[in-house]
Amino acid sequence: MVETSGGEPVDGTAEVLDRPMPDGVRRRVVQIVSDSFGGLTLAELPAQLRQYARFTPNRRAKFAGNAMAAALETDAVFRQRIAEKLREAQPELTGALDTGSPPPAADPLDVAAAAYVLRPAGWVKLVTAAGEEAQRADAERADEESRAELERLREELGAAREQTRAETERLRGELESARKEAESLHRKLRAALSDVKRGESALRKVQGEVETVRAEGQAQVSAAESETRRLKARLGEAEAALEATRRAAREGRSVEDMRVRLLLDTVLDAAQGLRRELALPPVSVRPAETVDAVEPGRMTPKDIAARALSENDPAILDQLLALPQAHLVVDGYNVTKTGYPQMPLEKQRLRLLGQLSQLAAQTGAEVTCVFDGAELAAPVLLAPPRGVRVLFSKPGVTADELIRQLVRAEPPGRPVIVVSTDREVADGVARAGARPVASVVLLRRFSRA
Repeated sequence: MVETSGGEPVDGTAEVLDRPMPDGVRRRVVQIVSDSFGGLTLAELPAQLRQYARFTPNRRAKFAGNAMAAALETDAVFRQRIAEKLREAQPELTGALDTGSPPPAADPLDVAAAAYVLRPAGWVKLVTAAGEEAQRADAERADEESRAELERLREELGAAREQTRAETERLRGELESARKEAESLHRKLRAALSDVKRGESALRKVQGEVETVRAEGQAQVSAAESETRRLKARLGEAEAALEATRRAAREGRSVEDMRVRLLLDTVLDAAQGLRRELALPPVSVRPAETVDAVEPGRMTPKDIAARALSENDPAILDQLLALPQAHLVVDGYNVTKTGYPQMPLEKQRLRLLGQLSQLAAQTGAEVTCVFDGAELAAPVLLAPPRGVRVLFSKPGVTADELIRQLVRAEPPGRPVIVVSTDREVADGVARAGARPVASVVLLRRFSRA
């Protein structure tokens, strides 16, 4: 401790720092407090710092830096305790500061931080000087970095100029090559236009020849129609002669039986030859079919809904599958995600296909199950169960579109039942003649079984 000429002690407690503490000095002060923190009891700590007593020094400096700096500034007793811990940890530095002669080889920031904690006479000058030294060092370091950055930018500018020069030469070469290629393409275009004109001329010539052939064909058709009429007249004459022969035979003119039979054989041979020559088709329309009347209707999948059953009654599905040649088309994921969505997709498919196999064995109906395969990275390795056809849609094609294709592929009049809750699918297949059924109906049919 330093004394005045009157013998009174002089320290730095009355001195006041009239400017913000430099950042470097503040970080060193917080580190000193954090390192000395663990040597104090909980009662010796200020109330606002006790919650950080169990922290490590690094975490304490990170999370409680502001609180420690404020306590050191406002709590003189806490500052004295930290100063005692600092004297124990750094006796040489603190001893030199107490004598008023800090060691010249010490870091100015360490000297300023220790002076801020110990508060010897002249500590404000030490803190200020350390801050100015740190700012000067930062300025020199920034100046060095600026010069290095300037040099780097100059080198990059030179490289960019050289690259630009090379790129310009390359682009000039490419431009010249493009010009030559354009000239070649122009020549090819003119040659192609000439070929097109020759082709158009040849096409007009061929069209004229086609018209000539068409006229000749029409003339041949007219001639064939005339010949057909002539042969029909001959056939009429032969049929009349045959009828006259039959009447003569019925009248008992047995004398000319031999001649009549000979004539009959001749007429029959002529009629058969005429049928082969004219390629007449067999008779396909019966006389009874020409009578106008009302025929009885047939049972269709749409008539099943007219019975006294609820739309969600699985008995509807039984009645539909009992129709002759019924085809059941199932929207696979629509059914599984309605009945057991919590299961993985692979187990959903296996469970549904096993239930459909049992249903096919019970009803004898054709069963097709469709799954959406648009997002599959690879084909699914699956052994279809007995009686069930399994289809995956191709990339870019949804399962809904595949179902509509299956319905359109069926002949009109065949009972086709589509199981799906998707309204768009149901409406589409209904317009195509199929019978839509909700997925819950199929699930209830499985549960009943």
